Amino acid sequence: QVQLVESGGGLVQAGGSLRLSCAASGRTFSSYVMAWFRQPPGKEREFVAAISRSGASTYYADSVSGRFTISRDNAKNTVYLQMNSLKPEDTAVYYCTTGPDVRSAYYTQRSTYSYWGQGTQVTVSS
Repeated sequence: QVQLVESGGGLVQAGGSLRLSCAASGRTFSSYVMAWFRQPPGKEREFVAAISRSGASTYYADSVSGRFTISRDNAKNTVYLQMNSLKPEDTAVYYCTTGPDVRSAYYTQRSTYSYWGQGTQVTVSS
């Protein structure tokens, strides 16, 4: 079993930056693909970024490519999302998630992931 706890959200002005963290429990952290999804108010949850279990490969939604960076530290059982040049449309609850070591074609699919954190609110003011 894996438990995930997100932190680092908050209120920031457009153009600012935030760094989200997700702490994972369990001893199998390094065996899982990790990802971030987000859910804007009144909208469905959407893919943001994913990282392979080794950290060698990363994947991003077009909407955040070039602005967000996902990384992981397996020794600390933690995954990060560095968010730069934030826009009001980035406002959402951000969720950390993890799933089995599937091929990368499945990284963007919600069905890949088995465990979810409670989410952390990111609000970007204009």
